[in-house]
Amino acid sequence: MRLARGHIKAASFAHSAVYLGLLVVWLGDGPEALNAFFGWAHGLGWFVMCGLAITGLRRRLIDLRLAVAIAVLGAVGPFLGTAEFIRQDRMRHFARAR
Repeated sequence: MRLARGHIKAASFAHSAVYLGLLVVWLGDGPEALNAFFGWAHGLGWFVMCGLAITGLRRRLIDLRLAVAIAVLGAVGPFLGTAEFIRQDRMRHFARAR
């Protein structure tokens, strides 16, 4: 299977969901095992997202702004990469509609 922009976008949304789970468990004073699970999933997910961002950038599937949002800002807030996907999709939609 070839890597496509949609795959990176789906992974970004999944990583944001994992991060949301981590925040909910941490803020809700949830079980330590669940906190550790989401923490590890977020950390390992960030490494995967960095690899996808670099690969996507090299293959011109995503632009530099999106790659930075995913890889650099995604370490502390994966929502930023997801939000950038949404912003760029809207911009593309409006550009086509004209």
